[in-house]
Amino acid sequence: MTKPQLQDRRALASDADWDDIISRVYDVALDPSRYETLLDKWETTMGPMRSHGLEAPSLDDASILGHFDRAAEFLERGDLATGPSEIELLMTQFDTMAAVIIDRDLSILELNDAAERVLRSSKGMGLSRIALDEMDRAALARQCARMMPSDGPQTSVFRVRAADEGHFIVFHMKRVMLSTDAPVVIAVTSDLSWPVGFGDILHSAFGLSKAEVEVVRLLVECCSLKEIAETRGRSLETVRGQLKTILSKTETRTQVELVRLTMSMMDIATLTTETNPGPRVISEGFEALDPVPFQTVDAPDGRSLDYLILGDPNGSPILYLHMDFGFMRWPASAEAEAKAMGLKIIAPVRGGFGHSSALPKKGDFGKLVAQDLITVLDAENVPPCPVISLGADHLFAIELDLMRPGQVTAVIAAGGVFPFTRPQQFERMHKWHRFIQAGARYTPQVLPFLVKAGFHLAKRGGKRAFVHSVFGDSKADIDTFEDPEVFEAMITGSEICLSEQHNAHESFARQSLYEHGKVPPELIKQSEGRFPFISFNGTQDPSVHPDTIEEYAKDYPWIDFRVYEDSGQLMFFRHWREVVATAKKYC
Repeated sequence: MTKPQLQDRRALASDADWDDIISRVYDVALDPSRYETLLDKWETTMGPMRSHGLEAPSLDDASILGHFDRAAEFLERGDLATGPSEIELLMTQFDTMAAVIIDRDLSILELNDAAERVLRSSKGMGLSRIALDEMDRAALARQCARMMPSDGPQTSVFRVRAADEGHFIVFHMKRVMLSTDAPVVIAVTSDLSWPVGFGDILHSAFGLSKAEVEVVRLLVECCSLKEIAETRGRSLETVRGQLKTILSKTETRTQVELVRLTMSMMDIATLTTETNPGPRVISEGFEALDPVPFQTVDAPDGRSLDYLILGDPNGSPILYLHMDFGFMRWPASAEAEAKAMGLKIIAPVRGGFGHSSALPKKGDFGKLVAQDLITVLDAENVPPCPVISLGADHLFAIELDLMRPGQVTAVIAAGGVFPFTRPQQFERMHKWHRFIQAGARYTPQVLPFLVKAGFHLAKRGGKRAFVHSVFGDSKADIDTFEDPEVFEAMITGSEICLSEQHNAHESFARQSLYEHGKVPPELIKQSEGRFPFISFNGTQDPSVHPDTIEEYAKDYPWIDFRVYEDSGQLMFFRHWREVVATAKKYC
């Protein structure tokens, strides 16, 4: 049945309410940080429409929709035209150093990626919460406060101890006056950001082994030989022997000379990367993840498709689908375990994400995705295999098996999201998820703007802050995200979705519209009896309430729902062992 269109906007809200919404839409276009104020007003205005049920009329008022289209153009222009701010220009001085800018309120005004990792911090966070020893946090805050007045010290050097590792970090601090006459303190730490691929440069230049490169990295990070031995689980004598070999290979005489040489090479490596970035051909983490090269295959229509092979390249195949957030990488322990289990994880990059060419604008979205999956599977000569999917990506596994019967031996959905069949299922969602999910169902015409604005907000504020906003009411998801291995996997994997090189908001929005269209309910029905279908779900999922999971189980009795009370939507990243072990049974 075709949904009726709502021509008269006043049937939903008063003119005053619409004027307020339109004003907030333009506010967001100019400043994405105001996104949540639009979200709140949108919810109070559009919520009553959902009370009419799933077949409630959708908004089709040209005078309203035109504002969203124009605001989207402003949003795009603003992102392209806005030059670096004064704060951003200050940060460009620090390529390899972890640096933060602290404001008069003793909060983080800005920080670079290196500082985000070293201090486990984000913009807006107070100094009392950064990852330092508790007493040192307070002392650092006092020192910054002393430096803020014009008659205070302009520079200082301050040593603190990291909260977990316990090694010392030296802050070189300087007060700077902004053009607004507001004082800030720039704190640059002795912890360095190891450039992507720099270990390979040291190996090529000096013949250093992987273990020797790690010793050099720890020396640069101001670790003592004793701390290096403890970190690497080696004896002090072993580390001393490694250092002697390193000094010989690099033709340096002392640790100081070695560190000076290394830092000079790091500057050159960073400069080379910035002046000639080229395509990103390696998925590389920043802690425990191994670098994995992207593979590329041409689709029959001439488009290029990227994919990763995780685990054992010669092992038993499992197809992995990354959901709309683009979570391409697994926690380092999970990738290592897959390799040890002899599992070859094929992870295609969906069209419009990363360097995979966008899907054709015309055509059935699900079938187009499935055809791309077949292209990747054929490139790797993959026989029938199980599929691990995140979110609603199990829909593409069903499309795949319908297109190539027998290809899918089982579907294991982690944090599985299924078609919503009752209006109250939207009402149970946390507000961010309801904003997008209900938007796709009830106001699809404006969803592209809502998604684009959300992506711009994430890009401006950083992924950590964005995840905390979106998943903030799910303690399980936040705890999962803050696990160091999970954090690295999610930040690294999602680069195909949002990074300096990529912005997949169009593909994200298109997938959301597909998931809430007419096709998915029929697809789920067609999955009955085709293959074993297991869904791992957490009771703290922001988009799938426990009552909704119970309704899923009644609606789809052939699906094996396995429910965990300690998990949310990021189920896979907490219970990957159970998910992978289940998939392995069907290899």
